[in-house]
Amino acid sequence: MSRKIHIYGNWKMNQLTDDIYNFFDEMADDSLAELKCQGGIAPQFPHLSLVKEKAMPVGIKTGAQNCSHKTSGAFTGDTSPEVLKDLDLDFVIIGHSERRTVFGESNQLINEKTLLALELGLEVVFCIGETLAEREADKTFDVLRTQLDEGLKGVPASKHGDIIIAYEPVWAIGTGVVATPEQAQDAHAFIREHLSNNHGFNRKELIIQYGGSVKPDNAMGLLSLPDIDGALVGGASLKPGDFYELLRIGSELTP
Repeated sequence: MSRKIHIYGNWKMNQLTDDIYNFFDEMADDSLAELKCQGGIAPQFPHLSLVKEKAMPVGIKTGAQNCSHKTSGAFTGDTSPEVLKDLDLDFVIIGHSERRTVFGESNQLINEKTLLALELGLEVVFCIGETLAEREADKTFDVLRTQLDEGLKGVPASKHGDIIIAYEPVWAIGTGVVATPEQAQDAHAFIREHLSNNHGFNRKELIIQYGGSVKPDNAMGLLSLPDIDGALVGGASLKPGDFYELLRIGSELTP
Protein backbone atom coordinates (compact mmCIF):
# COMPACT_ATOMS: atom_id res chain seq x y z
CA MET A 1 0.00 0.00 0.00
CA SER A 2 1.44 3.36 -1.02
CA ARG A 3 -1.17 5.60 0.64
CA LYS A 4 -0.80 7.06 4.11
CA ILE A 5 -3.25 5.57 6.61
CA HIS A 6 -5.74 8.14 7.99
CA ILE A 7 -7.26 7.49 11.44
CA TYR A 8 -9.89 10.08 12.33
CA GLY A 9 -11.91 10.13 15.54
CA ASN A 10 -15.54 11.27 15.46
CA TRP A 11 -16.35 12.19 19.05
CA LYS A 12 -20.01 12.83 18.23
CA MET A 13 -21.92 14.45 21.13
CA ASN A 14 -19.44 13.38 23.81
CA GLN A 15 -16.67 14.84 25.99
CA LEU A 16 -16.72 17.74 28.45
CA THR A 17 -13.86 20.23 28.74
CA ASP A 18 -12.17 18.30 31.55
CA ASP A 19 -12.44 15.11 29.50
CA ILE A 20 -10.53 16.78 26.66
CA TYR A 21 -7.75 17.96 28.93
CA ASN A 22 -7.50 14.46 30.43
CA PHE A 23 -7.54 12.87 26.97
CA PHE A 24 -4.56 14.85 25.73
CA ASP A 25 -2.73 14.53 29.05
CA GLU A 26 -2.92 10.77 28.66
CA MET A 27 -1.98 11.00 25.00
CA ALA A 28 1.03 13.19 25.78
CA ASP A 29 3.95 11.12 24.59
CA ASP A 30 7.01 12.00 22.55
CA SER A 31 6.35 8.96 20.38
CA LEU A 32 3.29 10.69 18.92
CA ALA A 33 5.63 12.79 16.82
CA GLU A 34 7.12 9.60 15.40
CA LEU A 35 3.81 8.18 14.15
CA LYS A 36 3.65 7.99 10.36
CA CYS A 37 -0.11 7.76 9.84
CA GLN A 38 -2.38 10.83 9.82
CA GLY A 39 -4.56 11.29 12.88
CA GLY A 40 -7.58 13.54 13.22
CA ILE A 41 -10.28 14.37 15.78
CA ALA A 42 -13.72 15.91 15.27
CA PRO A 43 -15.16 17.16 18.59
CA GLN A 44 -18.37 19.04 19.31
CA PHE A 45 -18.45 22.59 17.92
CA PRO A 46 -17.77 24.47 21.22
CA HIS A 47 -14.59 22.44 21.73
CA LEU A 48 -13.04 22.95 18.30
CA SER A 49 -10.55 25.63 19.32
CA LEU A 50 -9.47 23.74 22.44
CA VAL A 51 -8.92 20.51 20.53
CA LYS A 52 -7.06 22.42 17.80
CA GLU A 53 -4.77 23.89 20.46
CA LYS A 54 -4.06 20.46 21.93
CA ALA A 55 -3.92 18.41 18.74
CA MET A 56 -1.89 20.60 16.40
CA PRO A 57 1.44 20.34 18.28
CA VAL A 58 1.37 16.53 18.01
CA GLY A 59 0.42 16.50 14.33
CA ILE A 60 -3.23 15.50 14.76
CA LYS A 61 -5.74 17.30 12.53
CA THR A 62 -8.89 18.93 13.92
CA GLY A 63 -12.20 18.89 12.12
CA ALA A 64 -15.90 19.55 12.53
CA GLN A 65 -18.64 16.95 12.50
CA ASN A 66 -20.87 18.90 10.13
CA CYS A 67 -21.33 22.28 8.47
CA SER A 68 -23.96 24.41 6.78
CA HIS A 69 -24.67 24.55 3.06
CA LYS A 70 -24.38 28.37 3.25
CA THR A 71 -21.60 30.73 4.31
CA SER A 72 -23.84 33.10 6.31
CA GLY A 73 -27.41 34.25 6.86
CA ALA A 74 -30.55 33.40 8.79
CA PHE A 75 -29.75 29.78 9.61
CA THR A 76 -30.09 29.64 13.39
CA GLY A 77 -28.13 26.83 14.96
CA ASP A 78 -26.10 26.07 11.85
CA THR A 79 -22.34 26.60 11.47
CA SER A 80 -20.80 28.12 8.38
CA PRO A 81 -17.92 26.29 6.70
CA GLU A 82 -16.41 29.75 6.29
CA VAL A 83 -16.22 29.96 10.09
CA LEU A 84 -14.56 26.54 10.20
CA LYS A 85 -11.95 27.79 7.76
CA ASP A 86 -11.57 30.99 9.78
CA LEU A 87 -10.77 28.81 12.81
CA ASP A 88 -8.02 27.19 10.71
CA LEU A 89 -9.63 23.76 10.93
CA ASP A 90 -8.41 20.96 8.70
CA PHE A 91 -11.49 18.97 7.74
CA VAL A 92 -15.24 18.56 8.05
CA ILE A 93 -17.31 15.37 8.13
CA ILE A 94 -20.25 15.52 5.72
CA GLY A 95 -23.03 13.00 5.11
CA HIS A 96 -22.63 10.90 8.23
CA SER A 97 -25.45 8.37 8.52
CA GLU A 98 -26.70 10.08 11.68
CA ARG A 99 -27.10 13.32 9.75
CA ARG A 100 -28.85 11.45 6.95
CA THR A 101 -31.23 9.45 9.14
CA VAL A 102 -31.75 11.44 12.36
CA PHE A 103 -31.73 14.87 10.72
CA GLY A 104 -33.07 13.90 7.31
CA GLU A 105 -30.25 15.31 5.20
CA SER A 106 -30.73 14.53 1.52
CA ASN A 107 -28.08 13.75 -1.08
CA GLN A 108 -28.78 17.17 -2.61
CA LEU A 109 -28.14 19.01 0.67
CA ILE A 110 -25.03 16.93 1.31
CA ASN A 111 -23.83 17.82 -2.18
CA GLU A 112 -24.30 21.55 -1.51
CA LYS A 113 -22.34 21.27 1.74
CA THR A 114 -19.57 19.31 0.05
CA LEU A 115 -19.12 21.74 -2.83
CA LEU A 116 -19.05 24.75 -0.50
CA ALA A 117 -16.63 23.21 2.01
CA LEU A 118 -14.26 22.21 -0.79
CA GLU A 119 -14.50 25.65 -2.39
CA LEU A 120 -13.46 27.20 0.93
CA GLY A 121 -10.42 24.94 1.19
CA LEU A 122 -11.56 22.37 3.75
CA GLU A 123 -10.82 18.67 3.46
CA VAL A 124 -14.12 16.76 3.30
CA VAL A 125 -14.65 13.37 4.91
CA PHE A 126 -17.58 12.21 2.79
CA CYS A 127 -19.59 9.44 4.48
CA ILE A 128 -21.63 6.80 2.72
CA GLY A 129 -23.15 3.49 3.75
CA GLU A 130 -26.13 1.17 3.53
CA THR A 131 -28.66 0.06 6.15
CA LEU A 132 -29.08 -3.57 7.19
CA ALA A 133 -32.31 -3.81 5.19
CA GLU A 134 -30.54 -2.50 2.09
CA ARG A 135 -27.70 -4.99 2.49
CA GLU A 136 -30.08 -7.90 3.03
CA ALA A 137 -31.97 -6.83 -0.12
CA ASP A 138 -28.66 -6.95 -2.03
CA LYS A 139 -28.82 -3.20 -2.69
CA THR A 140 -25.49 -2.21 -1.11
CA PHE A 141 -23.75 -1.18 -4.32
CA ASP A 142 -26.85 0.57 -5.65
CA VAL A 143 -27.05 2.66 -2.46
CA LEU A 144 -23.35 3.50 -2.51
CA ARG A 145 -23.48 4.41 -6.20
CA THR A 146 -26.39 6.81 -5.65
CA GLN A 147 -24.80 8.43 -2.61
CA LEU A 148 -21.54 8.95 -4.51
CA ASP A 149 -23.10 10.15 -7.76
CA GLU A 150 -25.54 12.59 -6.17
CA GLY A 151 -23.37 13.68 -3.25
CA LEU A 152 -20.24 14.37 -5.31
CA LYS A 153 -21.99 15.83 -8.33
CA GLY A 154 -20.10 18.79 -9.74
CA VAL A 155 -16.94 18.34 -7.67
CA PRO A 156 -14.07 19.62 -9.84
CA ALA A 157 -11.10 17.35 -10.47
CA SER A 158 -8.86 19.93 -8.79
CA LYS A 159 -10.60 19.11 -5.49
CA HIS A 160 -10.42 15.32 -5.67
CA GLY A 161 -7.34 15.31 -3.47
CA ASP A 162 -9.29 17.10 -0.73
CA ILE A 163 -11.88 14.33 -0.40
CA ILE A 164 -11.68 11.32 1.87
CA ILE A 165 -14.44 8.74 1.47
CA ALA A 166 -15.63 7.06 4.66
CA TYR A 167 -17.56 3.86 4.09
CA GLU A 168 -19.69 3.23 7.16
CA PRO A 169 -22.28 0.47 6.94
CA VAL A 170 -25.11 1.87 9.06
CA TRP A 171 -25.73 -1.51 10.67
CA ALA A 172 -22.17 -1.53 12.08
CA ILE A 173 -22.08 1.95 13.64
CA GLY A 174 -22.07 1.81 17.43
CA THR A 175 -23.53 -1.70 17.43
CA GLY A 176 -20.39 -3.68 18.12
CA VAL A 177 -21.01 -5.50 14.82
CA VAL A 178 -18.20 -5.16 12.32
CA ALA A 179 -18.38 -5.89 8.63
CA THR A 180 -16.32 -8.95 7.83
CA PRO A 181 -13.01 -8.19 6.13
CA GLU A 182 -14.49 -9.56 2.91
CA GLN A 183 -17.58 -7.31 3.15
CA ALA A 184 -15.49 -4.24 3.89
CA GLN A 185 -12.97 -4.94 1.13
CA ASP A 186 -15.71 -5.58 -1.44
CA ALA A 187 -17.38 -2.25 -0.64
CA HIS A 188 -14.10 -0.32 -0.67
CA ALA A 189 -13.03 -1.91 -3.96
CA PHE A 190 -16.39 -0.98 -5.50
CA ILE A 191 -16.05 2.64 -4.30
CA ARG A 192 -12.51 2.95 -5.66
CA GLU A 193 -13.50 1.44 -9.00
CA HIS A 194 -16.63 3.57 -9.34
CA LEU A 195 -14.94 6.86 -8.48
CA SER A 196 -12.02 6.07 -10.75
CA ASN A 197 -14.07 4.98 -13.74
CA ASN A 198 -16.99 7.39 -13.46
CA HIS A 199 -15.73 10.47 -11.61
CA GLY A 200 -12.10 10.67 -12.67
CA PHE A 201 -10.52 10.10 -9.26
CA ASN A 202 -6.95 8.83 -9.12
CA ARG A 203 -7.40 5.30 -7.75
CA LYS A 204 -3.89 5.24 -6.32
CA GLU A 205 -4.29 8.46 -4.36
CA LEU A 206 -7.91 8.12 -3.21
CA ILE A 207 -8.24 7.61 0.55
CA ILE A 208 -11.16 5.41 1.66
CA GLN A 209 -11.70 4.93 5.39
CA TYR A 210 -13.78 2.21 7.01
CA GLY A 211 -16.09 3.12 9.88
CA GLY A 212 -18.18 0.86 12.05
CA SER A 213 -17.10 -0.36 15.50
CA VAL A 214 -13.38 -0.14 14.69
CA LYS A 215 -11.24 -1.03 17.71
CA PRO A 216 -7.60 -1.93 18.32
CA ASP A 217 -8.40 -5.64 18.27
CA ASN A 218 -9.92 -5.59 14.77
CA ALA A 219 -8.06 -2.67 13.19
CA MET A 220 -5.09 -4.61 11.83
CA GLY A 221 -7.33 -7.08 10.00
CA LEU A 222 -9.26 -4.25 8.35
CA LEU A 223 -6.43 -1.82 7.64
CA SER A 224 -4.30 -4.56 6.07
CA LEU A 225 -6.79 -4.95 3.24
CA PRO A 226 -5.71 -3.47 -0.11
CA ASP A 227 -8.52 -0.93 -0.52
CA ILE A 228 -8.89 0.24 3.10
CA ASP A 229 -6.77 3.31 3.78
CA GLY A 230 -7.84 4.21 7.29
CA ALA A 231 -10.71 4.38 9.73
CA LEU A 232 -13.34 6.82 10.93
CA VAL A 233 -13.63 5.81 14.56
CA GLY A 234 -16.41 6.47 17.05
CA GLY A 235 -16.32 5.01 20.56
CA ALA A 236 -12.70 3.86 20.51
CA SER A 237 -11.53 7.39 19.69
CA LEU A 238 -12.87 8.62 23.05
CA LYS A 239 -10.34 6.45 24.88
CA PRO A 240 -6.81 7.86 24.63
CA GLY A 241 -5.19 4.43 24.97
CA ASP A 242 -7.33 2.92 22.23
CA PHE A 243 -6.93 5.91 19.93
CA TYR A 244 -3.16 5.88 20.37
CA GLU A 245 -3.10 2.15 19.61
CA LEU A 246 -5.10 2.74 16.42
CA LEU A 247 -2.60 5.43 15.39
CA ARG A 248 0.24 3.03 16.13
CA ILE A 249 -1.32 0.29 14.02
CA GLY A 250 -1.96 2.78 11.22
CA SER A 251 1.67 3.84 11.38
CA GLU A 252 2.84 0.25 11.08
CA LEU A 253 0.92 0.00 7.82
CA THR A 254 1.96 3.39 6.43
CA PRO A 255 4.94 3.21 4.07
